[in-house]
Amino acid sequence: MKYLPGKFVWFEHVSADPARAAAFYGALCGWTGQSMLLGPDSYDMIMLAGKAIGGYRKAGAGMPSHWASYLSVPDVDKSLASASQAGARTLMPATDLGAVGRAAAIHDPTGAMLFLWKGARDDAADVARIPVGGWFWNELHSTDAKAAVVFYEKLIGYQVDTMDMGSAGAYYILKDDAGKMRAGILQQEAGVPMPSHWLPYIQVADCDAAAQHATGLGALKTVVPPTDIPDVGRFAVLVDPLGALIAVITGAD
Repeated sequence: MKYLPGKFVWFEHVSADPARAAAFYGALCGWTGQSMLLGPDSYDMIMLAGKAIGGYRKAGAGMPSHWASYLSVPDVDKSLASASQAGARTLMPATDLGAVGRAAAIHDPTGAMLFLWKGARDDAADVARIPVGGWFWNELHSTDAKAAVVFYEKLIGYQVDTMDMGSAGAYYILKDDAGKMRAGILQQEAGVPMPSHWLPYIQVADCDAAAQHATGLGALKTVVPPTDIPDVGRFAVLVDPLGALIAVITGAD
């Protein structure tokens, strides 16, 4: 089996209305759906070019809509123990999910929810260019970015590069053992009424057109209008019709 520890390998939309979420993202990103049996229940997967890249799950009572991130780890049980020792709170103990893989859920020490995951199949291989509709990036907006960096360094063994963003503070880039960039961490702005959270980025053909299309499809808000990031691309952050945050980006060539 080929695993890529430190890579975010699955993203799951959790809401009260998975069918509505699927309709929105299908129209926005070109995703299709496919159901699979997961134990006694069915699970709706997100499909792109015939490959499963994520899923939709119904939220429990009182749970806000969100995108959940799944992080590939070498051993779920050992990683959960290490996370707990480093200050994480267990939300779901290590659990076999049918024949698909093994997972545990945590709140990291700064409050961000995350799944630790080891699949029964290979992790999806890295590609030279992210296709339209694919996952481009994942970014932790943390109420304590420095503490988050220390936690993820210990949990995965990430190497960390730091970028100075001037008045916005430091941006931390997490790299795996091979030097592959896997995610970013930044300090959440003071006064933002949200707990720490992971924000996935979806590659789109045209950021401005996608943001406008999302609004037409019922997105509740544009949190960050289309904005250029030098040498990276043009991105926007939206609140989807179910209330979950998502970013879209057109990566630079």
